[in-house]
Amino acid sequence: MTGKIGFWSVFELVTVSQIGSGLTLPANLAPYGALGLYGWLFSSMGAMILAMMFTLLCLRYPKTGGPHAYVQEAFGAPAAFFTGWTYWVISWVSTTAIITSAVGYLTPLMGIHSPILNLVIEMMIIVIVTAINLKGAVRAGKSKFLLVALKMIPLLLVPVAALFFFDKSNFTPLVAAPEESSSVLNNVMLLTFWGFIGFESATATAGDVKNLRKTLPIALILGTLFVAIVYFISSLGIMGVIPGEILMNSEAPYTDTAHEVFGGYWHLLVSFIACVVCIAAVNAWTLASGQIALGITQDGLMPKFFAKQNKYGAPVFALMMSCLGTLPLLMMTQHENLAQKVNTIIDLSVTAFLFVYIISCLAFLKLWWPLKDKQPVWKWMCGVISLGFCLWIIFSTPLNTLLVACLFVLSGLPIYLIRRNKLKNFSLPPQTTLSSEPST
Repeated sequence: MTGKIGFWSVFELVTVSQIGSGLTLPANLAPYGALGLYGWLFSSMGAMILAMMFTLLCLRYPKTGGPHAYVQEAFGAPAAFFTGWTYWVISWVSTTAIITSAVGYLTPLMGIHSPILNLVIEMMIIVIVTAINLKGAVRAGKSKFLLVALKMIPLLLVPVAALFFFDKSNFTPLVAAPEESSSVLNNVMLLTFWGFIGFESATATAGDVKNLRKTLPIALILGTLFVAIVYFISSLGIMGVIPGEILMNSEAPYTDTAHEVFGGYWHLLVSFIACVVCIAAVNAWTLASGQIALGITQDGLMPKFFAKQNKYGAPVFALMMSCLGTLPLLMMTQHENLAQKVNTIIDLSVTAFLFVYIISCLAFLKLWWPLKDKQPVWKWMCGVISLGFCLWIIFSTPLNTLLVACLFVLSGLPIYLIRRNKLKNFSLPPQTTLSSEPST
């Protein structure tokens, strides 16, 4: 590796990986009316606390790969394998929804809506993004703050302008029996929390971040806070301009809102920018997936060929596997309604990610237990509250969603069975920790 990524590159990875995944969420939340706004508040608080917990973990165990590194330190190689495998698989499975959203925003620019053309464009996006990431983490993650602002500010400008045309009657009235209220709230939480999935992706590139102690906490916390503000204002503005019964069928809610607010052809510019942000999110997740697989393999949990790197330091086989795994998913879901397709992927992906977050919370609590008398109480509470938040969503998730999400975990079973003897006898490599406790 010839260089390392700095603050703005990490900030971009944090923000773009989250915002790009949620650009269709105002449409997905439209059936729930004002409850969607409460969902953003709850999810924002949960994401911020989880971000703080992951920051503390990464500063104490600054290793490439992300969550599995902490689970390995706490519970050993077998648990780390399934954590890393699940995280890796979901990191590229989830990009299917983001790629679909990108093409949804591209449709107004093309002026045509052809399933075959959409599929071709979707496949081109993942292939091109993979090719970019084969140039290495530094090139894939390197950007300037101005570029981030150029992509983010217009998307924030649209809902802010929409607030001047706000009409609360556009919110869909939510009619639900008392016994269904918990189920409805869970649906909202799964959708809104999806918008924050990816906040921890920066920890997967810990080995490529310069001045980690200073860079990571600020970029991760401020990035997640920025995303929370953008999402809340976006949903409030967009849902207040477009009637709920129309918005719920929108494939490009930011574009439709810009058309309502500005008129003319400004909505086409917004559509282009939203498409670019979605593609940037695909890039962020592709970068993270490669680093995840690299970290797992370097720790001896996966076959060595997963860590094969080219001259740019990019994990070639892992990135190619992610690309090849995404292509059939795009084809299999091509004929579904966009909103239905995105909702299905969101439910399964968020649930699987929650499995990873829960075991990461447990790892945090175990690793921090010996230090409880030497550390501030708020650090310990980060783990406790994070675990409670994740369990709250999991316990109210439908059983069939949980069972299907478990398949992502179990998909690594064949490799585990082949390597189980090595994993059982596996001893942890020397762990690099910071010389002193973080002051975050």
